[in-house]
Amino acid sequence: MDNLRLLFDAPLLPVQLLLDGVLIGAIFALAALGMALVWGVMGIINVAQGELVMLGGYAAYFLYRAGIHPLFGVPLAAALLFCLGWALYRSLIFRVVDQDLFISILATFGLSILLQQLANAFFGADVRTAESGFGTWAVRGGAITIARIKLVAFGAALLTGGVLVLFLKSSRLGQAIRATAQNARAARVMGVDTDRVYARTFAINAAICGASGALVAMTWIVHPYLGLPYTVRSFMIVIVAGLGNLQAVLASAVALGVAENFAGFIFGAEYQTAFVFTLLVVILVLRRFWLSRQRRYLA
Repeated sequence: MDNLRLLFDAPLLPVQLLLDGVLIGAIFALAALGMALVWGVMGIINVAQGELVMLGGYAAYFLYRAGIHPLFGVPLAAALLFCLGWALYRSLIFRVVDQDLFISILATFGLSILLQQLANAFFGADVRTAESGFGTWAVRGGAITIARIKLVAFGAALLTGGVLVLFLKSSRLGQAIRATAQNARAARVMGVDTDRVYARTFAINAAICGASGALVAMTWIVHPYLGLPYTVRSFMIVIVAGLGNLQAVLASAVALGVAENFAGFIFGAEYQTAFVFTLLVVILVLRRFWLSRQRRYLA
């Protein structure tokens, strides 16, 4: 309650929390964009989404250790994860496409555990970070501070979303992806190689997660057990925003970032992840209630 009272006693504190929430929400949006793409096109809920973010963070960290600035590590991490995503599709994911949704959840859940344990075995459980060296801006005599890396992450999320929209609308592969998402059988009849489309879609999702993970490594930390909260966040954002609406994904991610930031301040940082999981349960219950009301109305 003391922290809640402090929000009213210090008028600039809510502004600080709001700015931080908006900026970190952009990083959440990147992983959610990839999940929305895979879910909408392939009909798969990728439970290993957070582990792809984690691997992107490790890619940026080791590139940083090799002398490459973490900012240049963002596109490199995306390229590495693109190759990994393609390999994962060819080895595992293609077996669960067009299967029951529950099968894809089980398969990707197993994949998430495998990637988590492999990361722990090869990289260790130590917490790592890639120092960006960008520093912070101080506003109003230091009452409000803005980390420059968070501004970079926000810009990267907007840029990635814009490039993804342009790619889906303008390129031949993007048009094939949209056609496959609308009706895969009809796309195959029209000569679209849907297996190739699925492979590229999953690889693009992994690349987006790689970029997101690189930004996470610069902004916060990376460790083998980083993935689950990002998977939950991505799933929650897509549930709220819906499939095929990238603008709504960004708005939902920003709203989640703000809510999570305020909850972490009010309840304490140790309860911030618990707040995310509780919010997911509430959203799922409300979503089910809303859908049941819709069905009764249509009936």
